[in-house]
Amino acid sequence: MTRIGFLSFGHWQPVPGSLVRTARDALVQSIDLAVAAEELGVDGAYFRVHHFARQLASPFPLLAAIAARTSRIEIGTGVIDMRYENPLYMAEEAAATDLISGGRLQLGVSRGSPETALRGSESFGYVPDAGHTDADLARAHTELFLAAVDGAGVATSNPQMTGVEQPLAIEPRSPGLAERIWWGAGSRATAVWTAEQGMNLMSSTLLTEDTGVPFDQLQAEQIRMFRQAWRQAGHAREPRVSVSRSIIPLIDDETRHYFGLRAQVEAKDQVGHLDGGLARFGRSYVGEPDAIAAELAQDEAVAAADTVLVTVPNQLGVDFNARILESIVRDIKPALG
Repeated sequence: MTRIGFLSFGHWQPVPGSLVRTARDALVQSIDLAVAAEELGVDGAYFRVHHFARQLASPFPLLAAIAARTSRIEIGTGVIDMRYENPLYMAEEAAATDLISGGRLQLGVSRGSPETALRGSESFGYVPDAGHTDADLARAHTELFLAAVDGAGVATSNPQMTGVEQPLAIEPRSPGLAERIWWGAGSRATAVWTAEQGMNLMSSTLLTEDTGVPFDQLQAEQIRMFRQAWRQAGHAREPRVSVSRSIIPLIDDETRHYFGLRAQVEAKDQVGHLDGGLARFGRSYVGEPDAIAAELAQDEAVAAADTVLVTVPNQLGVDFNARILESIVRDIKPALG
């Protein structure tokens, strides 16, 4: 059975129509939506991480708060930009959050997307070494983070305090967390690298390449290449794969008011330029629930994944998004197998 999660970007703006006007609104409503989603039978609550913007930025306090208010739903990120992270401190925070949740953390990490700030990670104190790129920096941080989460010695004990000189691992550690780290891959080549590193695959609503085929087919090829590389790497466990989709069932006057026109405008893939290259953006699924269910059942990437993350318009508030999620779980999820 395909898992359904929601993915919130956590925007807040004091503008007309927004029910999320402050940072506190965004945080508190994110918790409330996760609680409501669990009650509705949604499988996951995921949050995007951005810096220097009116969006959610520091995920672990939020995820820990959700963990304390829920008991079943997976909690995660999609994704944390690893250029900005201290890998060892992040390993401590991730382990603590996972322990609070009882092992429900599904942590998506990546190089991240274009940010509001120019060289923003440098303001956090992280600068790529000479001859290396931002992507190299993100991957190096991820390598150290994965080692720390897995219990590797990352420091040396002080003999004056311990009586011995030996490697020290971070504390706390949470068993199994290392198998619940996902990499947000924007291309087929990156998906292969993800498999080689032993991370699960998180694929979004866009790919930073275009071969002329429909988005779902290109993404399905990315997933096939990931699974083949996983087998070739000889990993013992089965990996997980998620894809993101914009899904808005038109179920009442309010959903038709806000999104009715998008049923015609955004029903096709889009191709454009992103971060200096060509990218293909997946279509939105907007319409009557039965029509969406039939269309998603033909989506090759959705069929190849085990988890679908539904992007939600969080500024429309908890009640609005809960109604959308209820319809997706009731009317659409059964068609996905």
